[in-house]
Amino acid sequence: MSKQGNVILLPMELYENTAHTIPPYAIEAIKSCSSFFVENEKTARRFFKRVWREMIIDDYRWYTIHKTEESVKKDFYKELEAGNTIGIMSEAGCAGIADPGQILIALAQEKGYPVKPLVGPSSILLALMASGMNGQSFQFNGYLPIETQERRKKIKELETLAIKQERTQIFIETPYRNNQILKDIIDTCAKETKLCIAVDITANSESIKTKTIREWMVQLPDLHKKPVIFLLGT
Repeated sequence: MSKQGNVILLPMELYENTAHTIPPYAIEAIKSCSSFFVENEKTARRFFKRVWREMIIDDYRWYTIHKTEESVKKDFYKELEAGNTIGIMSEAGCAGIADPGQILIALAQEKGYPVKPLVGPSSILLALMASGMNGQSFQFNGYLPIETQERRKKIKELETLAIKQERTQIFIETPYRNNQILKDIIDTCAKETKLCIAVDITANSESIKTKTIREWMVQLPDLHKKPVIFLLGT
């Protein structure tokens, strides 16, 4: 009887050299895979060599995930049909969460192949846990619009949802635009609305602080080129 292909969702550290945040059983799971579909091959290879020094990189098949490449889906399906164990890994955090690997996971589900998610750090959940905001009802919104007026309109909509529905609103921004979106939040939201800014989660420089907009106005942090999660709530 031929073996059935299966998928393992491998956790990735959020910050380089924080492999202690990855549970040992996830490292053992890496060893069971024969191919890897990753968001960034260079990052993945470097991480694997840190947590499993004996790994011979060239013994495995590597694929880079792109949202629009049908060829990646075809390669993924071929690996499944061959009965292989496939590892999917995000650039940071949990595979399938704000991650292009989701398109492959959807394909595995559609074809009836087992998918095994492994525990690891999620910046979204870690920020929510430490924010003190509503963890019973929350919404992750990904990236907001690039254009300033559209972005400010979206921020106002999210603030309204956060207050009226008591639903924590979570979003992110490209690191080099963090300071601009922070200014938009401060200029757009009511002074008593709460904003949590979670920076460098799991790193030694980690900072997760929740304040009202009025309190943040006293001194705004410099968030340029730092990984940040923003949360609006009550």
